[in-house]
Amino acid sequence: MADDPKKTGLDRKLIAIEEPHEVRSWSETLGCTAEQLKEAVKAVGHSAEAVRLFLKKN
Repeated sequence: MADDPKKTGLDRKLIAIEEPHEVRSWSETLGCTAEQLKEAVKAVGHSAEAVRLFLKKN
């Protein structure tokens, strides 16, 4: 079952990189490309905060 793009709360603390709408949304929110987002998730995991910090440092 696909992730619901209207969910909030805990769903917004994790990045589901396999969901195209989440990649699009997080890329816009974090000001990065989809490829940069995927690289960040690969490097630090699915935590939105960890990805945010990783992108800020790089």
